[in-house]
This record gives sequence, C-alpha cells and structure tokens, in this order.
Amino acid sequence: MTAPDQAGDAPELPGGAEQAIGGGSAPDGPLLRLIKDRRVAFLLVGAINTGVGFVWFILFSLLAAAVWPDAPWRIFVIITCAHLASTISAFVLYRRLVFRVTGHLWLDFWRFQLVYLTSFLLNQLVVPPLTILLGMNEIVAQFLFTFVIAVISYVGHSRFSFHRRKEER
Repeated sequence: MTAPDQAGDAPELPGGAEQAIGGGSAPDGPLLRLIKDRRVAFLLVGAINTGVGFVWFILFSLLAAAVWPDAPWRIFVIITCAHLASTISAFVLYRRLVFRVTGHLWLDFWRFQLVYLTSFLLNQLVVPPLTILLGMNEIVAQFLFTFVIAVISYVGHSRFSFHRRKEER
C-alpha cells in the first residue's frame, strides 16, 4: 500500500467524491478516514479555522485599539491583518485534512485566496459601516459576518480551490 499523500490512491466514497459533496470535485483528505462525510469534516476544520481566525481578529483589534485608539479607519487594518493571518493557517488545514491533494501548491494557494478574496471584499464593505456608522462593536460585527464567510468558504473551496480533474485524482 502506498502513502496516502500520493496522487491516484485516494479512496472513493460511495457514489464518488462528486456526489459526496453535492457536485464538488476535490479528492478526500485523511480526516475522511475518521469522518466519512466530507461536509462534516469540512465543518469541523472550518470551526477550528473560524476560531483561529476570530482569535486573530480579536488580537489585531486589541493591538489596533492600543496603537490608534480613536481612529475609526483601523477596522480596515484589522480586517486585512486578520484575513492574511487566518487564511494561511486555514489553507494548510484544509489542504492537509479535508481535501487530499498533492502538487499545485501555489496554484491551490492562489485559488484558495481568490475564494477568500470574495469574503475579504464583502467583509471590508459590510463590517466597517456597522462599526463606523452604526457604532457596533467591531468584534460583534465581525462575529456576525463570520457566518457569511463560512458559506462562501464551503462552496468555493470544495468546488474551486482544491478542484482536481478526474485524471489528477
């Protein structure tokens, strides 16, 4: 038996991986040995990533409040820094645990970032008005927006970031 990270020896789920995630085409990762439903594995890793990302947001929020206490524009800096830090860790976890892919590291990374670019831009459009114009606490506003990011993330990563043609699986 070959190592599970080598291309071409991914176990097929009943009905194929495409049926398993509602039309997606990324091969299964090692977490699928324990959790047979990729959606559940994605949600588990997603919950971890959400927690890690939210901690990054809180840390950058506290740092920015200490450096620029009265600057309403700091929310843009916080979102940008938290996005960069959290998407790097999320990429590693999804690529290693949920979507069992090899090769194309930089292509996968840029496609992954493109999926999160949508969330990032929406985040920059939604959260700052909530904090600047409506006076909502930035951490509460970001927490509420996290649910939008989760939906975009699931659809984008399962169908784009880690997509492989059948001959590459």
